[in-house]
Parts: sequence; C-alpha cells; structure tokens
Amino acid sequence: MARTETVTRFGTEDQRRRQLVEATIDALADVGFAASSLSEIAGRAGVAPSLVAHYFGDKEGLLEATLRHLASRVSDSARLRLARAEGSRERIQAVIDANLAPEEFDARTCSVWLAFWGQVLHSPRLKRVQRVYQRRMLSNLRFDLKALCSDEDAKRIAVAIAAVIDGLWLRSTLSDVGETDSLSARSIATAFADSQIASARPRDAAKPKPRRLDGTRVLTSHVGGDYSALDPAAETFTTINPATSEILAEIAIAGEAEVDRAVALAREAQREWGAKTGAERGRILNRVAARLRERNGELALLETRDTGKPIQETEAVDVLSGADCIEYFAGLAAGLAGEHVDLGPNAFGYVRREPLGVVAGIGAWNYPLQIACWKAAPALAAGNSVIFKPAELTPLTALKLAEIMTECGVPAGVFNVVQGDGRTGRLLSRHPGIAKISLTGEVGTGKKVMADASATLKQVTLELGGKSPLIVFADADLDDAVGGAMLANFYSAGEVCSNGTRVFVHDDVRAAFLDKLAARTRAMVVGDPCDPATQVGALISEAHMLKVLSYIEEGQREGALLLAGGERVTSNGLGKGFFVRPAIFDGCADSMRIVREEIFGPVMTVLSFRDEDEVIARANDTRFGLAAGVFTRDLARAHRVVARLEAGTTWINTYNITPIELPFGGAKESGLGRENGRSALIAHTQAKSVYVNLGRVDAPY
Repeated sequence: MARTETVTRFGTEDQRRRQLVEATIDALADVGFAASSLSEIAGRAGVAPSLVAHYFGDKEGLLEATLRHLASRVSDSARLRLARAEGSRERIQAVIDANLAPEEFDARTCSVWLAFWGQVLHSPRLKRVQRVYQRRMLSNLRFDLKALCSDEDAKRIAVAIAAVIDGLWLRSTLSDVGETDSLSARSIATAFADSQIASARPRDAAKPKPRRLDGTRVLTSHVGGDYSALDPAAETFTTINPATSEILAEIAIAGEAEVDRAVALAREAQREWGAKTGAERGRILNRVAARLRERNGELALLETRDTGKPIQETEAVDVLSGADCIEYFAGLAAGLAGEHVDLGPNAFGYVRREPLGVVAGIGAWNYPLQIACWKAAPALAAGNSVIFKPAELTPLTALKLAEIMTECGVPAGVFNVVQGDGRTGRLLSRHPGIAKISLTGEVGTGKKVMADASATLKQVTLELGGKSPLIVFADADLDDAVGGAMLANFYSAGEVCSNGTRVFVHDDVRAAFLDKLAARTRAMVVGDPCDPATQVGALISEAHMLKVLSYIEEGQREGALLLAGGERVTSNGLGKGFFVRPAIFDGCADSMRIVREEIFGPVMTVLSFRDEDEVIARANDTRFGLAAGVFTRDLARAHRVVARLEAGTTWINTYNITPIELPFGGAKESGLGRENGRSALIAHTQAKSVYVNLGRVDAPY
C-alpha cells in the first residue's frame, strides 16, 4: 500500500512540475518575459505562488527548468532522428531537421525561445543551459562532418551550419510577413550544408591496405559475362545474415575504372543485342525465366539468408515473381513495333521504336532478386544492355542472376552487375555513357539521382517510398479487411514500399476490427527465417531495427496506444538477429510522426473516420502517393473512392498484389515513371521519326 501511495505522489509531483513549466511557456508567449511574474504563472496553472517556490525555489529556477524542457525536447527529437539515420550525411540532416522542425518553428514557440535568448546574457543559470544545448548540437555536427571532410573543415562547417540554423530561426521569428516556414528553412539549411561539404577538403585518405577476413570469400562485380579480377587494393564491405549476424561474404566495391569498363563493354554488347529481332531476344529471356524456376529453392534460400525474410515468402514470391517478369517481357519483345503514318500520295512516314543504349538499374534491399528482374527485363526485351547495382546490404542474388543470364545465352556484356555503395551508384547516375537510370529506393536518394542524371539529361524512372492509406468502410468483410491490413503492414516484416501503414477504419466497425486484428497479429510466428513455419523474419540490419524501435518508442511518447507487439524478440535463439514483433498502434492522430513518416518496418497505425469525403481528404494529406487500398462491399463506392485517391497503384478488397501485367509506381514524391506492364517496355525505347518522299524535291532555289 505504501509503495502505491509513493508512486502516485511522485507521479502527481511530476505532473505538477510539468503543469507549471507549460504555464510558464504560455505566459512568456502571451505577455513576454518582464510580465511573466510568479503570480502570473501560478494563476495560469491554477495554483498558489508558494507552490512554485516549493518546486523551483524562485522565478529563475522555474525559468531554468522551462528552458531545460525546451532544450530537451529538441535534443530528444535529434536523438530519435539520429537513431534512424544511416550514414554521416543523414545524421547531419537529422540535426538540421530536429532544430528546424515544424513544432519548433511555430510563432508561439519561437517567441518563447526568443524571450529566453534575450535573458541569457544576464543569467548565469540560463547561460549554462544554453551552452550545453549549443555544445551538444556542435558536437553532433562535428562528429559526422569528420567522416566527410578534414578535421579543420569539420569544425568550421559545424559552426557555420549551427549559425545558419540560428539565423533562419531568428529571421523567421522577427519577421512579420512569414518569410520562412519550417520546410523552406530546412531546405535552405540542407542546401547550405551540401555546398559546404562539397567544397571542403576531403578527409586525408592514405588508405591502409585492406584487411581480408580469414576464410571469407570475396565476391567481385560480374561484368562482361564473368566475375572481375579482384584488385588487392580494392575496398570491401561485408554482407551478413540479419537473422544470425553471420558474415556471408566480403564484397569488393567497384570504383570509377570498373564502372567505366562496365559501360564500355555494355555499349559494345548492346550493338549486337539490339540488332537481334525481338523474337530472338525473347527466346533467350524465356530460357532465363525457366532457369530461375528450376533453381527456385536454391535461390530462395540464398535470398532468405541475405535478407532475413522467411523462406515461405522467398520460395513463393521473390524468385518466381522475377521469373514471371522476365517471361512477360520476353513475350512482348517480338511485338515491339512502331507506327506507319499516311502522308498522302507523295509521302509517308513511320516511327521506329529503338533501344536507348545502356540502362542502369539501382536496386533496393527488400526484394533484391525481384527488383533486379524488374529493372532488367523490359530493358533487355527492348534491346538495351543493363548495368545493375544491387543494394550493398543484399548483394548476392543479383550475381546469381548474372550467372544465369550468361548460362542461358545472354551475350557477354549485355547484363552486368557492379557492386558497391552510394559512391558506385553516383558513378552510374553521373556517367555520360548511360542513357537511362532506374532506381528503387527512398525519396532522398531519388532526388539525388535525379539531380545527378540531369547533368547529362538521362531518362529516369524512380520508384520511391510511401506512407499509403488503407480504408476500411463499415460494410467491408472484416476478416478480409484484417487479412489485407496484415499483408499491407507485416509481410516481409513491413519492409515493403507500398505498404498501407495508415489504416483508416470506420468508427462503426473499429472495435470489432481491432479485436480481430490484435488476435491474429499476436498469433504470428516470429522465428528463424529458414523455418517454413516462420511468418515474420528479421529486419535487414541492426541500424534499421533500432530505427524501427525508435519510432515505436516515439509513437508511445506521442500518445498512441500500443495494442500489440513492438518489442525486440531475442528468445528461442534469436538474440543475434534483428527481430521485432509486429506492432499495432490505436488512438493515432494524423499529425503523429508514426502516421506521417515512412518507418519501413512492422508498425501499423489505426485511425478512425466517419465520412467518405473526410477520409479521402485525410488519406491524400501526405507528400507520398505510391499506393492505396479500399475495402467495401459497395463496388460503386470502391471505384469512386479509388478515383479520388492520389496514388499510382491501388487495390480494391485486397492489398499488395502486383501482377507484372499492371504498371507499378507512384505519384507526388513517391516517384516518376512506371515499372511493369507494356508501358515499361515503351519507356525503355526512343521514337525515331522517318519521312519518306515518293516524289520530286520541291526546292524554291
């Protein structure tokens, strides 16, 4: 009994302190620093001034606590963003985004910060808090800048970025014409950081001779029909099994010379390949599709070990869907045709559909083999040659595809795989010998690829991220809707770009929907991906797992109710892997980060709605537009709603089914162009107009 009373009392005291801090923020925002007396603040909190003295001693103590609260809010946001960031540049961006976030940029919050900065010079206690806050920001910036440039430049650029952040905030706060909002401020700071990093001196790179791991095979790129010779000085990275942390292989990174070689061989090979008839190309590609099916079991197991996905998924989908794609475009190849145009008795014209030349594909790590096939099949069917770079986290099955292409008669140099990280991808997107680049990845990477491609006016196809809505109306079959929602969130451990992670459920059926959903989700088997009974495998890496867990933590902090899952799973021999039990959040608001930002993990957010127009507006209120789904028995409503949803790929009464025959891609910031379908074949060709004169040349001179 005594312990319960103690916990309750402490909880009440913490709540009272927080109440007084919030009252201080309100007072500073409304009446300014000078007028924010203890009596004013106490009155706003509904307590006696003596209680303020009891908790904080005096006004300066309360102000210090309030400033610490504001600084901690920014620091906590930065910490969560840093946990999600992958790589030094993303971590620098995390600091920028946290300090210029919308919640720190509204007029009320800005006026409070300004009130404090005006008093810092006169208060050692406030100065101390400010100094800690600024040192922490500079330390975070310097740490990651040192990985990108010299130590001296890192210190200088860190101070400059911090000054730009402060300047943008101050300019916005003092301006009464709304010159800068959070989004534009972050854009300005990002551009400044990029320009400073680009002009900085690179970190001294007297690289030691690479150490090789004893007993671990080193795999190179597959170029010109065979594996490249290993350069003893080549940089390498390891690829691991996410379920066990076992190292599977070392991978040699392709540098500029190897990329140039791949482009040269691809250009030479394309001439022969493009000169073949579509039927000839189709016959060879059909052999590739058949070989993939023959080796489904072997390739699925390799994909499972490299990605952490359950074998029940990779055997049923990953390899076979790639084979289906190659088979489909092999069938279209012979039918690729131009157009005849009648221009009267003295002339006619026709349009030839010709290959682009060398096409580069950059893959993602969630469906490595399938994506390699999706990129390669339409390009090869149209007569192009292909250079494919798999994601560095999952580099293995693309090499097997290259081996199979060669075995089945694809000429050397027509399909090539170059290994590497973002630097290798940038060599491809900037290479003048490449005519088109196709990327599957996240939005930030897509924007960089598009910017790089613009220098040589490459064609681009971008299949990027999403935060897609799935709408469940009151008349839906709830068992089907629950099954669709689970497929839209938990298949492949939630690592699917088109996932419907914002699940809007009509109020009338929300309780019943959640009961069924929670029961079925809790019954899902998280385990060894190589076990056919496992339904949820490992996330791709420890860094990604920590990012997903940080979002789950933030969802709870924002006030969403965690109905099921959300914890790391380490029991039954899974402790060395990166497993997270599927999470369901209820009581979500549209403004929450778990609702607005792509998590790319097994995290479902459930939101309520009452009205069709309302839910459509909320579903469309996102910068993404990759996919959307609707569950209802009223097909007239289904077609009406789908027509109004701003998404490139939609489903009615199902989710995440992607037949090769239908184009796949997004709207808004979810990408450009389409994969699959006949449109993908046409996108890998260029039109050549031919005018044929049948009469005399009528020259006026």
